[in-house]
Amino acid sequence: MNLNATLFAQFVVFFILAGFTMKFVWPPLIKALDERAKKIADGLAAADRGKADLAAAEKRVQAELATARDEGQKRIGDAEKRAQLIIEEAKKTASDEAARIIANAKADAEQQVTKAREELRGEVATLAVKGAEQILKREVNAAAHADLLNQLKTEL
Repeated sequence: MNLNATLFAQFVVFFILAGFTMKFVWPPLIKALDERAKKIADGLAAADRGKADLAAAEKRVQAELATARDEGQKRIGDAEKRAQLIIEEAKKTASDEAARIIANAKADAEQQVTKAREELRGEVATLAVKGAEQILKREVNAAAHADLLNQLKTEL
């Protein structure tokens, strides 16, 4: 075997293998690597967009929380004002009711006092008649002396 022919044959096989590799094997590998690089770049871009969207969403959430907090404070203030109004109204109603009850009680007391006075007058008139009867030792006719008894009642 000749060293030059072997070397030449190896060069030919090497160039055929290199040509075959460059023609059929290398393009799909480069295409796969390019697709992978594109996917990675798209993933990084999506991650950056996601971070930006997350930051924007956090800002919106903070704004909504502040709005909700302010609205809650406003509602609490309104509720406290309403509670004060209800309390004042209840106090006024209770005061009016108490005054009405007191007025009714006074009127009832006056009626009872008047009734008691009338009963006492009647009893005093009866006692006076009995006392006079005892003094005179004779029976006084109440029907005959009704005018006198009425006059006595009015004087008492």
